[in-house]
Amino acid sequence: MQEALKGVPELDGEKITIAVYNFSDKTGQRQPSQRVASLSTAVTQGAEVWVIKSLQDIGKGSWFDVVERVGLDNLVKERQLIRNTRENYGEDGNQLQPMRFAGLILEGGIVGYDANVVTGGIGARYLGIGLDTEYRVDTVTVVMRLVSVNTGRVLTSVATEKTILSTKTGANLFRFFDMGTELVETEMGMTANEPVNYAVRAAIDAGVIELVYQGKDKGLWDFKRSNINESGNNISTNNDS
Repeated sequence: MQEALKGVPELDGEKITIAVYNFSDKTGQRQPSQRVASLSTAVTQGAEVWVIKSLQDIGKGSWFDVVERVGLDNLVKERQLIRNTRENYGEDGNQLQPMRFAGLILEGGIVGYDANVVTGGIGARYLGIGLDTEYRVDTVTVVMRLVSVNTGRVLTSVATEKTILSTKTGANLFRFFDMGTELVETEMGMTANEPVNYAVRAAIDAGVIELVYQGKDKGLWDFKRSNINESGNNISTNNDS
């Protein structure tokens, strides 16, 4: 998915200043467990870090200038501390620059985590020797939208899903030896679970990519035309109208 982010055409113009305040888990879902109740959440509680990373990486970093809003309280306190120190102790230093404001806000969150969407398996045994496999599919859903700070309008909104695949493979042996008086039974297996955190990040990356292309279709921005290639032909990332 990182390659897909970097493969998005560059923005035609200056970077767009954007703010991300939070991108929280709105599912309230706990980790699925068939034995005991789990207090651990099913998805990350800090998905805004992946949103910020996706905004910084898309189009080789040519699209968005992300301003700090998740830790805004800490930032404001630190700036106030600098001002107070300079005023009280007469320290010389460059004046603090004004904080940059954003023209867009990205809102949204993780709105769904569905466990055991699809389950199944298959197995076979012959002469006491058998193989079996089981699988389970979960789904995580992410919704995000771009809001204009100037008007408060929702400019575009997308929803993306990512499946989480878990598989279990096992082998077993059940045989009698020595005229039916000795029993040998062995089992072995392996389980592979796709990380939920990876699925959340992939869904966020796909959502950011879709927001950019929707904004292009709605005329909010345009893609940058590439330079003339060596053969002299114009290469354009825009759709011809």
